[in-house]
Amino acid sequence: MANSIQEYLQVISTVREYVEEQMQLGFTEILDPEHSKLTEVDYNQLRQEANGCKKCELHATRTNVVFGTGNENADLMFIGEAPGRDEDEKGEPFVGRAGQLLTKVIEAMELTRDKVYIANVIKCRPPNNRNPKHTEIESCEPYLIRQIELIKPKVICALGTFAAQMLLRTEAKISALRGHFHEYRGIKVMPTYHPAYLLRNPGGKREVWEDMQKVMAELNLPIP
Repeated sequence: MANSIQEYLQVISTVREYVEEQMQLGFTEILDPEHSKLTEVDYNQLRQEANGCKKCELHATRTNVVFGTGNENADLMFIGEAPGRDEDEKGEPFVGRAGQLLTKVIEAMELTRDKVYIANVIKCRPPNNRNPKHTEIESCEPYLIRQIELIKPKVICALGTFAAQMLLRTEAKISALRGHFHEYRGIKVMPTYHPAYLLRNPGGKREVWEDMQKVMAELNLPIP
């Protein structure tokens, strides 16, 4: 995963340098052509676009596109890495063991899955759950960006290193990022440990709950 993230961040750095050069030449607006194609589509159209996507090699091995689920007007959005086997089979994010733990976290916040929105950076399962390639991230990111634009969450909870590093354009570890609010396009972002990590390291549950308490406070929700 680390190599994929580093490669992607290197691409972002190159693009940033290009944008700065163009701005120095007098160009004030440079749009991502892939994202610009989606800026006018509504939620259902976006789902249809994603379901038919063949922009990267993952389309050849997927069973289902795992677009996202939940309240399309949610104040709180959870974003993970990529679908696993259970998610690929069902076409819904976070339905395996890690998903069951995420559901418990949401319920501990006195919320339900239909009151939040849950998605992943990558919409198709990488074979054998391998790390996503930077080309796959680039292909999928416009869908996630448009999802966020349409849902307009007040807070995003980035689940795990991968999602946090992609959203925040950083190489910092999740242990350094969690516990503090960051920002993505004007939206508060709380990175925290991925539920899959908690299955291997139950001691991290306390820290995740501390993070969720900060999220609840930000959303003016009662803290149980």
